[in-house]
Amino acid sequence: MSFYDAVVPAYVQMLNSLSGLLTKAEAHCAARKIEPSVLIGSRLFPDMLPFGKQIQLVSDFAAKGCARLTHTEVPSMPDTETTFAELKQRLAKTIDFVKSFKPEQFNGADAKDVTFPAGPDRTVTLKGQQFFSSVSLPNFYFHAATAHGILRHNGVEIGKRDFLGMT
Repeated sequence: MSFYDAVVPAYVQMLNSLSGLLTKAEAHCAARKIEPSVLIGSRLFPDMLPFGKQIQLVSDFAAKGCARLTHTEVPSMPDTETTFAELKQRLAKTIDFVKSFKPEQFNGADAKDVTFPAGPDRTVTLKGQQFFSSVSLPNFYFHAATAHGILRHNGVEIGKRDFLGMT
């Protein structure tokens, strides 16, 4: 398996499944007359980030992960989304960005240095494989799973098949 095949399809699958979760969340709000901003602002616990921010972070870890691994320009996406439509649009842009990478851009990326921010005044450098498997992908799935958990906690009728994009 190429490094490209390990990276790009994993990100795209989950980004697509999250888009489907947003559709179900929007329908849930409409059916139950819940203001969408309530669900978008929901958290599992007061000190955790809200649902909307979880989606933004999933988007960031996919797009910035691919850019850092291929040593291309890291995209900047301001976190301005406040509606389901805007969050879906962000995911769609991220999917397009991730799909724009070519397999040859990942050649040797597993062994190249990747430097990334680790706080406001600090950076860390890891080899591409370690960056992907220890930082980028775990954070990506953490925020995706948390977004799913927030929706499920709030009564949206979704399950593991929805999370996996298999519905």
